[in-house]
Amino acid sequence: MTILSTEAIKRCAWAEGDPLMRAYHDAEWGVPVRDSRVLWETLMLEGFQAGLSWEIILRKREAFRTAFAGFDPEAVAGFGEADVARLMEDAGIVRSRAKIAATISGAQVYLAMVEAGEDFSAFAWSFVQGEPIRNVTG
Repeated sequence: MTILSTEAIKRCAWAEGDPLMRAYHDAEWGVPVRDSRVLWETLMLEGFQAGLSWEIILRKREAFRTAFAGFDPEAVAGFGEADVARLMEDAGIVRSRAKIAATISGAQVYLAMVEAGEDFSAFAWSFVQGEPIRNVTG
């Protein structure tokens, strides 16, 4: 991942006060992603973010990656009740049974798409005709 020099980056105010948020802003936020696995991981993390701040999820992202087998859809799709119980005890992640179940279900849907010959990235990008939406203000 290439990070521009700090002089070349115009940052949003929310990214200025915290090194983690600044790094996320500079290297990830607004950068188009076409990798299906990365997009799926992001979608699953966004699901955990519902009702919370993205900063909370970002701070827990590495713990989520560990807990969910690197967001490997094949591994996550096979999670059973013992895995759910393990995840519900993991203080490093958001311990919501519904969100954990949704992630397991999401992995199963992802694999069904792959098996049907569908590309998750193409599916996700189809909602914006394959091009990022650029919101320009000021």
